[in-house]
Amino acid sequence: MAAASQHVIAIDLGADSGRVVKVRFDGKTLSMEDVHRFQNVPVSAAGTLYWDALRLWHDIQTGIGMAREGAISIGVDSWGVDWALLDRDGRLLGNPVHYRDSRTDGMLEWVFERVPRREIFERTGLQFMQINGLYQLASLVRDNSPLLDVAATILSIADLFNYWLTGNKAFEFTQATTQQVYNPRLNDWDVEMLATLGIPTHIFPQIVQPGTRIGQYNGVPVIAPACHDTGSAVVAVPTTTEDFAYISSGTWSLMGMEVPEALITDACYEANMTNEGGFTGNFRLLKNVMGMWLVQQSRYTWRAQGQDYDYDTLANMAAEAEPFRSLIDVDDPSFLPPGDIPARIREFCRNSGQPEPETPGQIVRTIYESLALKYRVTLDKLIAVTGRSVERVHIMGGGSRARLLNQMTADACNRPVVAGPAEATALGNAIGQFIALGEFSSVAEARELLSQSSELTRYEPKNVEAWEAAYGRYRTLLTTD
Repeated sequence: MAAASQHVIAIDLGADSGRVVKVRFDGKTLSMEDVHRFQNVPVSAAGTLYWDALRLWHDIQTGIGMAREGAISIGVDSWGVDWALLDRDGRLLGNPVHYRDSRTDGMLEWVFERVPRREIFERTGLQFMQINGLYQLASLVRDNSPLLDVAATILSIADLFNYWLTGNKAFEFTQATTQQVYNPRLNDWDVEMLATLGIPTHIFPQIVQPGTRIGQYNGVPVIAPACHDTGSAVVAVPTTTEDFAYISSGTWSLMGMEVPEALITDACYEANMTNEGGFTGNFRLLKNVMGMWLVQQSRYTWRAQGQDYDYDTLANMAAEAEPFRSLIDVDDPSFLPPGDIPARIREFCRNSGQPEPETPGQIVRTIYESLALKYRVTLDKLIAVTGRSVERVHIMGGGSRARLLNQMTADACNRPVVAGPAEATALGNAIGQFIALGEFSSVAEARELLSQSSELTRYEPKNVEAWEAAYGRYRTLLTTD
């Protein structure tokens, strides 16, 4: 058991913000202390949207400095699909490009002309999304980018920071499985597919499993948790049963189940599901849903117009708005780029013959109801693909604080929703470190402890008939699979 003054450092990088957290485990309870929070602000330059990797590295170092005393390990998690290139001397070849950048427009079709869509799924088991690392890499081939001529190593965003912390160039398993270039049948990179597309295969480093000690930073061991943020969040699902679905709710909502191995079947292909790696080498069968991005971007738009609403105010306004007035497919491609989401929502509703939501309350109500109904669509697909029952839905992450959306999700899915923990990703990151250190014997042991938390909130389904009627209507509006 770690001494009371000792802790692990969880570095959690989300698409909107980052945090450095001290997490302690006294043998009975887990406690968390925020040390440093910071914004993750993309930067647009010369028509390209970048991540500000050096600013993030500065904030990571700042946070570690504030948390280092008493630290027994450090772990990093981040969003998936994006990557960084290093030259032969280990130097960064430009800031990593943001997955929402337009360079992947049309790339699915370009790739499918060279490797058939179904073959890619058979090789990778991943959902087709233009943001995946495969299409970002292929865009460099299409554009004859000189970066591929001088690149020696590719690393995920989390692994870039692991490298800067330790000097070790490795690609963590859960991150590798988000790129759509990992073959779960081979348990390795699919070098044949990469070579067919003209992507150099020598740049892909060794894949390491979660729980691996990858080096040290100023004498403190650095341990790879599930370095994909959703992989860490799922570690922290507070459950003692297997009959559940989860939603890791943040900028994206990732809804899924745990399966022992990648499910690469006709049904999974037709449902456009994805198989991403888990902490224990299992897989997370899931679907990416646009998530709280729509509300975040709406807030930015209104703020620029002189109306600065916080989330609670917007939720209260949405609660007072007319139910089921207008619905959208939250995954429509028009909602992917940054910008004026309220205007795009109005355009979607206009084009689909619905009333246009005008007020912020109406717009947020449209987003929340549509998200809840898209969760129902996804849940039905998960059940059909796996043949498993789902007794409850667990919502973790920042979106678990959205009480109105949580209730709508229970109503739409006609199942109880358990909300929390809100800081599931940082908590799961820390649990991964504690397992590697021998403080927990397994993920199951940690989940049982979390299930006893008083901070969890349960929502029971209400008004089910009205939601069933809305569900039937919603399915006619879907523009995506």
